[in-house]
Amino acid sequence: MTEGAPDIRPWGRFVSLLLAALALFAGQVVALAALTLWYGRGLSQLPNLGGDGVAVALIILVSTPVQIGLLMLFARPRGELLGYLGLTVPTRAQVIFGVAAVVAMIVVLNAVSLALGRELVTPFQNDIARTATGGWFLLLMLAVVVFAPAGEELLFRGFLFRGLMRGPGDMWIAIVVTAALFALMHVQYDWFVIGQIFAFGLLLGWMRWATGSTVLTFLLHAVINLEGMLETILLS
Repeated sequence: MTEGAPDIRPWGRFVSLLLAALALFAGQVVALAALTLWYGRGLSQLPNLGGDGVAVALIILVSTPVQIGLLMLFARPRGELLGYLGLTVPTRAQVIFGVAAVVAMIVVLNAVSLALGRELVTPFQNDIARTATGGWFLLLMLAVVVFAPAGEELLFRGFLFRGLMRGPGDMWIAIVVTAALFALMHVQYDWFVIGQIFAFGLLLGWMRWATGSTVLTFLLHAVINLEGMLETILLS
């Protein structure tokens, strides 16, 4: 783990939250500007951003590089960049354990959903898969499985986790707060699904704390999103 590395001077909690929000907001603003250029329309005339697969893919593909670039810019003056964001390579054992834990949680949460009579694929997933036709579906897969996990992990388990983890006793503060913010960002889902995302966030946060690696949490997040996309393809 690198939490106590002497060359790293984390931003304070409030500043970390403020800078993270700024990076997220800037990415979304640039993405919306790109959408208006792509469609040649004003914001009020854009397609349903909550259910159009092309628009969702464009937003993720455009906003993520902006967000990651700003997070790196904010992190660099506070110490060694890779260490600050937790960009360390996990061991094989950590990857195997992490994937096994994620698969187990997917099985449990799917079982709970079925027991409660809920569909495994949400309306949002159905809508974006249905509207992203042709080559756009491949871009949507790239956005959801690679770009979104990269941006969200660097934001929550990378930059924010570092700012919230002020000492060994702050483990659960960092894990719970980042998981809660991660879940609440997914406003396209209902509260039941947001609760499931919170559970995944707790697991990813614990993995970040236990291994010190956001590379591992990115891989696990990608597995979660890939399973969701494959589920959508098979069950829609």
